[in-house]
Amino acid sequence: MVPFMARKPEGDLRTGFTTGACATAAAKAAALALVSGRWISPVEITLPRGETPKFELVETALGDGWARAAVQKDAGDDPDVTHGAMVVVTVRRAEGVVFKAGPGVGMVTKAGLPVPPGEPAINPVPRQMIADALAEFGAGFEVEISIPGGAALAAKTWNPRLGIEGGLSILGTTGIVRPYSCAAWIASIHRGIDVARADGLAHVAGSTGATSERVAQARFGLPDHAMLDMGDFAGGMLKYLKRHPVERVTIAGGFGKLTKLAQGALDLHSGRSQVDFGVLAGMAEGLADCEAVAQANTAKEALEIAGPELAARVAEQARATALKALGDGELDVLVVDRAGQAVAFADAAGARVL
Repeated sequence: MVPFMARKPEGDLRTGFTTGACATAAAKAAALALVSGRWISPVEITLPRGETPKFELVETALGDGWARAAVQKDAGDDPDVTHGAMVVVTVRRAEGVVFKAGPGVGMVTKAGLPVPPGEPAINPVPRQMIADALAEFGAGFEVEISIPGGAALAAKTWNPRLGIEGGLSILGTTGIVRPYSCAAWIASIHRGIDVARADGLAHVAGSTGATSERVAQARFGLPDHAMLDMGDFAGGMLKYLKRHPVERVTIAGGFGKLTKLAQGALDLHSGRSQVDFGVLAGMAEGLADCEAVAQANTAKEALEIAGPELAARVAEQARATALKALGDGELDVLVVDRAGQAVAFADAAGARVL
């Protein structure tokens, strides 16, 4: 659910809980009220790794044949769009455990996700957590999960691109949110690849940001679900594509990010890799004063000194780095400037200025 990766603050960070953990707590509390007529808060649940957190209920209601409880999500210090959202669960008697999407929870419409099309976007681990929590009551339940305002929040996530319509997903594999974890972002890249493959797409594009994505999508005429929000995680995308191949892969990005890829980095975050201006100066040999490139303050300044031919050389070397991670396959690299113009391109035929 994390739509961006802000700079990690200094100091110890608070962990939080997933929407799946919150839904499990609310479901357990509501089921207890339905069978016994009494509410307990806080309510304790067991997470997949054995932790037993307790959750306060912020809303309860009990009617004829139904009970409802709400838990407010606390994502800790993670920049998660669902932090503070209310996860509301209504339970009713049923055969077995049946899941329904209430307002603000999406429905799956595309293949390739952990649950099939036509099902509520409640992932397998949260389903199992809820089923396990309800098993102690010895009865079947219909479990309807809602997140007020979830449809608007979902627009800030990758759900629309993945074919999840109408709201958010109920997620989590451990029940715990680790602040500024790369895992959530990389998992979203993987799900994007799964959806593209399930739809039979032959060409996907991973971009470092919104500008390069827009340029690549327009240049190649790709549908939304072919666009992978790679961000800084070139390695996470390429390694998954190696195991789950797509016929053609494009990497699109700004000159600075792709310079780091050209220099061998697969994690392009500024806190984990830096442009080596000495190496960049060597790539600029014959194009400009190499010493001036080596002394540049930014990658943008180096490009201004050496000109677009340097971008073509970076594209070619970035492609070589990416191919080592990808293995076999058709792969090309597109360099985009900050104004949203395609500057250079490299594919199997070589590199060229655009």
